[in-house]
Amino acid sequence: MMNLWTLFIPELYCLLMALVLFGLAMSARPNPRRDYFAALFMAGVGVVVALACVRLEGTLFFEAYRVDLFSQVFKVMLAMGFFLVVCLCTELNGIEERHHPEFYLFLTTCTLAMMMLVSSVELLTIYVALELSSYSLYILVPLRRGHGIDVEAGIKYLMVGACASAVMLFGLSYIFGVTHTTYVVEIIQVLPGVIGTPAAIVGLLLVLCGFFFKLAVFPFHFWAPDVYQGAANQVTAYIATASKVAAVAIIIRMVALSGGNSKYLVDILVTLSIASMTLGNLVAIVQKDMKRLLAYSSISHAGYVLIGILSMSATGYASAIFYALAYLVMNLCCFLVVVKVAHDGSDLKIAQLAGLHRRSPLLAMALMLAVFGLAGIPPTIGFTGKFLVFAAAMEKGYVTLVIIAMINATISLYYYILVVKAAYLMEPDEELPRLPVSMPTKVLTVVLVTVMVVFGVFPHHLLEVARAAARMLM
Repeated sequence: MMNLWTLFIPELYCLLMALVLFGLAMSARPNPRRDYFAALFMAGVGVVVALACVRLEGTLFFEAYRVDLFSQVFKVMLAMGFFLVVCLCTELNGIEERHHPEFYLFLTTCTLAMMMLVSSVELLTIYVALELSSYSLYILVPLRRGHGIDVEAGIKYLMVGACASAVMLFGLSYIFGVTHTTYVVEIIQVLPGVIGTPAAIVGLLLVLCGFFFKLAVFPFHFWAPDVYQGAANQVTAYIATASKVAAVAIIIRMVALSGGNSKYLVDILVTLSIASMTLGNLVAIVQKDMKRLLAYSSISHAGYVLIGILSMSATGYASAIFYALAYLVMNLCCFLVVVKVAHDGSDLKIAQLAGLHRRSPLLAMALMLAVFGLAGIPPTIGFTGKFLVFAAAMEKGYVTLVIIAMINATISLYYYILVVKAAYLMEPDEELPRLPVSMPTKVLTVVLVTVMVVFGVFPHHLLEVARAAARMLM
């Protein structure tokens, strides 16, 4: 029994973190410094715990919960994302001090829920894990201080999320109706034989709708710009990174259910991919707010991820996993700059990046490399991710889709260059002081930049891990 429970160590550790943070939230007097260092230390240990458990395999809870390399890789990514977001909270000015413990608490519970989500192989377990993560984010979004749009963003996120959850639950009932089981392993055996039936196709699509909402895939994207702008900068960073990683994991697992035998599913995924890429890139061009730009950028990148997933092969799934990791690193680097430049917790306009190369050469360089990575310019990890995704699609014969994706990547280069232009070529209206960058921030920035470049040039080891994880689904 003890050996079985070792499979649950990352989740148990997150639960312990949540209990500790709950105790801090009960404190009569707020102590932001204490709360930050407690969360930072525990989040750092969480990364170590996730890495130590990466090779564990087995099943729990009457085989409703599977621990394998696929789920463990995503748990490591989630733990890293959580830790890096906490690292950005040295100046949590966008949230009142008395809410800081609750902020860290709900970040932890959301991470716990998403770890459960990537290991869940039973439909009701998947639904419960997804709802737990969603409700944590519903609370986090309106925590922002002094901004009217935070409440509006929180309400919109709640309403859209509730509708998506209802649709997904309806889809789960369809899948249960045609397969007579809620276990993913059994569904995999039955579904390929009935995937051509309308009930199976509708059920699978309705389930995917719930996950498309988390990934901000067209037409489930319209919450993203307002929520990105309305939430505190650190909350937005978490939604834009860790939340997307979990969504990619569960979408891969659900698409793998079809066994690659549904032409209708492929056609729908191709349509959604093209629509997401095109809409996200075209609307991002006219954005003036940095977080809204990153929101529409995330919509376009959801389309790129779908290209790898719709390949429905081990190569395609591996490329999607690699792309999710690349996106996590690149986006967190962008938000690091957003948090440090807008250190008072305000929204950051692109024009406010003017003169950044003088105020902080390190942050300007990090931002340049991050947006170049998002644009897919070599030798960044973003280029390697896009190349792998496109190669997987070409292997399956989706030539037209790849051409459209490359055109979209070219379009995205325009608005990413606008960001670099603001940081390096534009001068502010008045002389601004140098940005104080602490040593821990410098170290974090250098680490993120190094990861983006090194794994862009030498992706072999990460790619091998992604391929091994993808083979767990085949």
